[in-house]
Amino acid sequence: MPTTEELLRTTGIIDTMLGVPQDDQKGTYDFMRPLFRDEESRKSFDFPVQYMFKDFPKVGKQEDYITYTLELMDRHHIERAMTGVTLHDPESNNNLAVRRHPDRFIASAGCDPNTGMEGVRELIALKEAYDIKAVSAFPSGNFPQVPIGDAKWYPIFAKCVELDVAFFCCMGVPGPRIPMAPQRVELVDEICWFFPELRFVFRHGCEPWEDLAVKLMLKWPNLYYSTSAFAPRYYPKAIVDYANTRGADKVIYAGYFPAGLTLERIFRELPGVPFKESVWPKFLRENALRVLKLD
Repeated sequence: MPTTEELLRTTGIIDTMLGVPQDDQKGTYDFMRPLFRDEESRKSFDFPVQYMFKDFPKVGKQEDYITYTLELMDRHHIERAMTGVTLHDPESNNNLAVRRHPDRFIASAGCDPNTGMEGVRELIALKEAYDIKAVSAFPSGNFPQVPIGDAKWYPIFAKCVELDVAFFCCMGVPGPRIPMAPQRVELVDEICWFFPELRFVFRHGCEPWEDLAVKLMLKWPNLYYSTSAFAPRYYPKAIVDYANTRGADKVIYAGYFPAGLTLERIFRELPGVPFKESVWPKFLRENALRVLKLD
């Protein structure tokens, strides 16, 4: 029987949330600064969840950030990683990584429902340019905020179905000090009912409604959960229990580098997660292959 450490070395991990660092990470979260009201968030934090992640990654100056990231991936046996691309900065390290190493990086696209059909057309262009496999969303981080159940999201959901790409969405209480209402987990129920073909993937925990997230995943075949933004020692018990029972095909590995967690910490803690042996290959690889429809 292989140990968890052996499974981590031999599975060919797919990380569904990883970015290539830039020279200067400052400004990365400026899109949500209009939402900040407390003094500390507005003036003290470069990283808006700094109060939660005490040891967030400090990459330092690198000669080649893409090579640096690939070396980190190799060290931790990450075969492929999903990263965000954009039309607005084609020379970003994420964009360059996807173009130069399509065998290692999987493209995803962000979205903002406030942009209407302009945003939908951007998704089409990104599919054509980068073959995006997913669209990602942060409802509480949009300015103005848009609850995930609002009709403004429906053109994006419809386009995801048409393009046959997954939809990854932050749900639950957000880390930044902004209102949580747009990410209440019960809002997903009607989306899954109205768009049964949409592959909807929870991001960022769903806390404190993780039990409800499990209930909804039992109900809806195309609803999934990824472990982004959580150090493995803090994976919710309800999610671990679900993966070990009826949810082995529904829980997907995601890290949070360089946004908040180092790969060293993640892979140091992963062996302590009490998944059954049969769950690990699905969690680390197989579920992502299926949901992202990767060759």
